[in-house]
Amino acid sequence: MSGLNLELEVFRNIFLSIADEMGIVLRRTAFSANIKERLDFSCAVYDRHAETIAMGDHMPVHLGAMPFSVAEALRSHTIDPGDIVILNDPFRGGTHLPDITSVSAVFTADDPEPAYYLATRAHHADVGGMSPGSMPLAREIYQEGLRIPPVKLFRHGEIQNETLDLILANVRTPEERRGDLAAQVASHRIGERRLLAATEKYGHGRISRQMDALKDYTERMMRVRLQGIPNGEYDFEDFLDDDGFGSPPVRIHCRLTICGDRALVDYSGSAQQQRGGVNANLSITVAATMYCFRCLIDDDAPFNAGLLRPIEVLTKPGSVLDAQPPASVAAGNVETSQRITDTLLGALQKALPEKIPAASAGTMNNLSLGGIDPLTGLPFAYYETIAGGMGARPTADGMDAVQNHMTNSLNTPVEALEHLYPLLMRRYAVRRGSGGEGKYRGGDGVIREFEFLTETDFALLSDRRQTRPYGSQRGQPGQPGQNLLNGNPLPAKGHFSAGTGDRLTIKTPGGGGFGREREMEP
Repeated sequence: MSGLNLELEVFRNIFLSIADEMGIVLRRTAFSANIKERLDFSCAVYDRHAETIAMGDHMPVHLGAMPFSVAEALRSHTIDPGDIVILNDPFRGGTHLPDITSVSAVFTADDPEPAYYLATRAHHADVGGMSPGSMPLAREIYQEGLRIPPVKLFRHGEIQNETLDLILANVRTPEERRGDLAAQVASHRIGERRLLAATEKYGHGRISRQMDALKDYTERMMRVRLQGIPNGEYDFEDFLDDDGFGSPPVRIHCRLTICGDRALVDYSGSAQQQRGGVNANLSITVAATMYCFRCLIDDDAPFNAGLLRPIEVLTKPGSVLDAQPPASVAAGNVETSQRITDTLLGALQKALPEKIPAASAGTMNNLSLGGIDPLTGLPFAYYETIAGGMGARPTADGMDAVQNHMTNSLNTPVEALEHLYPLLMRRYAVRRGSGGEGKYRGGDGVIREFEFLTETDFALLSDRRQTRPYGSQRGQPGQPGQNLLNGNPLPAKGHFSAGTGDRLTIKTPGGGGFGREREMEP
């Protein structure tokens, strides 16, 4: 790797392999389809300062926001050997309530202070609230599910049954939650063993120096990239369709200022906090910003805390990008994060018109559902995001049917879905023609049609049903998405009921096109 010496590259891969192995253990030991099949989780390694050193190849919206959870856990508790702190409170380091974060410290034999920290974040398919799957269209956070401040799930290696019992008493699928929490604990155990083994081999001092050097290296790479962007101010705005309660389109505004090797990203012109759950907290806004700037670096730069050192993020407290209690936030993590990405990339397009792609689908097309399984007589709850079209690139068409930007998950395989839940998948196909035209075409979205085999409540949190993914350099926008129940249109966001035999069809947006439409070929 250019500019990265051999020793630093070796240690970089040691840290990455630990985060990746934590993810493998979490996936293999989890109970829910959302984690085992969709990979809706993330793992990361932090240094003695609780700054990010290595992230697994997991979800950008998780990874950029997790340092806020680690910091809040440390503010709230002294983390001793064998302790694991969990939290999901969006106003104390979390994102939205289904994302439960776990934090632990790693101690070496000769130091009473933590040498490293570890964190995992997993999207739990149900954490209570007003609808199965805990992704409702709500007016306040109290309706969205169980809100967990930083609390110790393990203390000195012993599980705190009172904490666990409180959580399990407030969810629809307690055994699945127990299994997924245990999987997060197992992930911490393997991460701790691997860090201690590396410390025994190389020494804590040497590892700490390499961790500091990795952050410095990433900072240098980011500064060099920023110097390659013309100085100036670049404004862009985009919109969410609505907040789910009849609001006008919700403005997301970015003013990007580039000055030498520094960047200022000012979102304070965005709309005020909304009634519906499209509100994002500061950690989500920072995560989306971090992701966009990482994408600018051509080389395989280490993704760590050094990336943000030359970048300042400004928000307005009480706005849709820096929501305050008791705002509902379920869609902020999944929908608003996508629009932040679209908006910042739109501003970067003005600075780098031949480098930045057109807008991708711009929505995670969230579906959560549940009811009583007629085979077992027990409650079930399920959640998924659905892929869309990638925006066309400056030199190539966009990809069809992929998870874009802030999500890096998968669609649940049909076989797993039908095996685990009272559902049939009647259609699963690429939505041909939904990508925007241009010299390079936007990728096509997806058509996913479910048949319910029992009475089911479901919630939709989707977007780009009114607004369209923008094209770039005179390329055409992608087609908007559509939600249908038995062929009848449904709103982008809402809570609904279905009977046995009813069919839900979700058609996801395509990506925007890039460049003027190509000439007709003979």
